[in-house]
Amino acid sequence: MEFKYCNESRVVRTCRVFPNDMNNHHTLFGGRLMSDLDQVASISAARHSRSDCVTASIDSIDFLHSIKATDSVSFESYVTCTGTSSMEIFVKIIAEGLKSGERKIAATAFLTFVALDEFKQPISVPKVIPQTEEEIKLHQTSLDRKKIRKERKEKSKDLAAFLTIDNPWNVGRIDQLTKV
Repeated sequence: MEFKYCNESRVVRTCRVFPNDMNNHHTLFGGRLMSDLDQVASISAARHSRSDCVTASIDSIDFLHSIKATDSVSFESYVTCTGTSSMEIFVKIIAEGLKSGERKIAATAFLTFVALDEFKQPISVPKVIPQTEEEIKLHQTSLDRKKIRKERKEKSKDLAAFLTIDNPWNVGRIDQLTKV
């Protein structure tokens, strides 16, 4: 069985916040942050698996502090745990006041990626070995997140089975349906 250290998948990307990245509250637009964190997480997944990867889920993105135009924003990601073909990626987003030097955790996120072969079929990935206190804590708590992910996916499947796929303009109101 192959093993890799968390650090081997680590990606760090730092960007400046520009006016076109801002929302109407003059803070970093959440959609922009989400796109950037998916990009860095995908690189961590590819580094760990050395294969093509797809985003299977985004557990959560917890926005903790706003990011202002006077800040830089750093994304740090790495693989925290693996399954057979899946990889849990942790992304830590740090805002830094460029004039003050003050740093704070602005957001955190967990994403799951699946490694694929050339036929787009899942393939095995190396197990991960945590080394730092942070990596060890995230690795130890990964089973709890995996259980929650599995439960959430089952609920999503149940909901999807209930939802209509009709064109929105063809969907009748409840009072129209009960007359049938």
